[in-house]
Amino acid sequence: MKMAESEKLFLGIDVGTGSVRAGLFDAAGTRRGMGVEPIGIWHPSAEWAEQSSEDIWRAAGIAIRAALADAEAKPEAVAGIGVDATCSLVVLDAEDRPLPVSPEEDPERNVIVWMDHRAIDQANRINATGAAVLRYSGGTVSPEMETPKLLWLKENNPATWQRAARFLDLADFLTYRATGDDTRSLCTTVCKWTYRGDRLLEEGEGGWDAPFLESIGLGELTAEGAARIGGRVRPMGEPVGHGLTEEAAADLGLAAGTAVGVGIIDAHAGGLGMIGVPLDDAPPDREAFNRRVALIGGTSSCHMAIAPEPRFLPGIWGPYASAMVPDWWLTEGGQSATGALVDHLIEQHAAAAAMREEAARAGESIYDRLNSALETIARDLPFPAAVTRGLHIYPDFHGNRSPRADPSLLGMISGLNLDRGAGALARQYLAGIQGVAYGTRHILEEMNRGGYAIDTILMCGGGTRNPVFLREHADICGCSVVLPREPEAVLLGSAILGAVAAGVFPGIPEAMAAMTAPGTVIEPAGGAVQTYHECKYKIFHRMHDDQLAYRRMMEE
Repeated sequence: MKMAESEKLFLGIDVGTGSVRAGLFDAAGTRRGMGVEPIGIWHPSAEWAEQSSEDIWRAAGIAIRAALADAEAKPEAVAGIGVDATCSLVVLDAEDRPLPVSPEEDPERNVIVWMDHRAIDQANRINATGAAVLRYSGGTVSPEMETPKLLWLKENNPATWQRAARFLDLADFLTYRATGDDTRSLCTTVCKWTYRGDRLLEEGEGGWDAPFLESIGLGELTAEGAARIGGRVRPMGEPVGHGLTEEAAADLGLAAGTAVGVGIIDAHAGGLGMIGVPLDDAPPDREAFNRRVALIGGTSSCHMAIAPEPRFLPGIWGPYASAMVPDWWLTEGGQSATGALVDHLIEQHAAAAAMREEAARAGESIYDRLNSALETIARDLPFPAAVTRGLHIYPDFHGNRSPRADPSLLGMISGLNLDRGAGALARQYLAGIQGVAYGTRHILEEMNRGGYAIDTILMCGGGTRNPVFLREHADICGCSVVLPREPEAVLLGSAILGAVAAGVFPGIPEAMAAMTAPGTVIEPAGGAVQTYHECKYKIFHRMHDDQLAYRRMMEE
């Protein structure tokens, strides 16, 4: 659809783990163009992951130009820009040059990626303090958060620590690079840096907890006025500086001066793109929000619920003040490996290579091929999920983010035999998806114990293109699964921030109401399927208990 010359568009930029994506949307939330560009990642060891901020910025320019071309739009049509990114740590010197985050001293590798677990020891020491601020992250910090990573950097790379002029969450790096204004996001700082957003919003004062940072060995960060970690923190979507600088505009293929909104974490952008959709022809009220969770899936998964008051839930991140929807407290569950786990279970199987080749020749994905294989295997069974009756997978291959909040947990598989064929691969694939869904159910149950009454999952991400993934989540969690009208809900969430920054909407709630809508709904099966999963869910918990028992036995 060709654009009118006067039509305004809003650009969402999403930096994920493997790519930068750009999406252009109109004021009704209709996507008009999209572009994607891969980004690199280094894994110096199994638990480490690093990226380059220069590579990410380069990829953003390519993706944006592709989105403009797809929309047949001129740069001047873009009225506002919103950005989201993984909660990765970017390190720059006083001249905004990248600094190395590893002993290898490669300055190009200046980003510690969200999934990096090098800082487990630092996280454990921080948690051992029992500091009051930890109440606002479910009682513990994760090695995926920024304070443990900062402490690791100070202890293990003192040269970079001393030279660093800015430590930025990746979304904040993007707005800084775009505008030259070092304003930090209320979302990133509250959710990943232990910043107290309620202090900023209610008392009008800074939310950095100086005594806490001092107690964990990072006191200089506030003693120097928080200049390196965020002297100015503002709500998402608020305009940053004077918009795009001339240099940034040239890099990105956009017009100088275009409004840029304060950024957001990628999963939280997905929350904005879904949590407020009207169901039953009515926008959500307080009761409806209490029954909803936004599940944003990809390499990992995040589970976002909001409440008008703070809810302190052990092992569940938050409550975070206004970290997603203004004036609402955010509760955030998560799984460290979901899409990554399913891919791992496929790729390590002996039958994967041949199946992938067959799928490519047929113009299908390997997931299409696996789903077809499951239909064949399940032909004589009462329901498809029964394929895994004797096969159980405990999914915490990369630790447990919530609600157990134990990064040391490992994956487990029970029920293997010597079958190396395609059928065995299909069963393992399904058992992996089920393990992920049992982990989601565990998170939702803990949220419901804390005051929610969740019966509806609004879901976006790669898994939403897979009917098996959707079916198993609906059946296992006993919830309606609602897909948004716009499948790229993360990009739409960022574009919502761009529309707010441009002044087209007075705030995020109004932009969500105008730009989001529901799509397909999947209902749980109930009956015998529910009974089957109740049994397997008990095994899910038993496998966790057995893992801890094995550890104790080995320590005797």
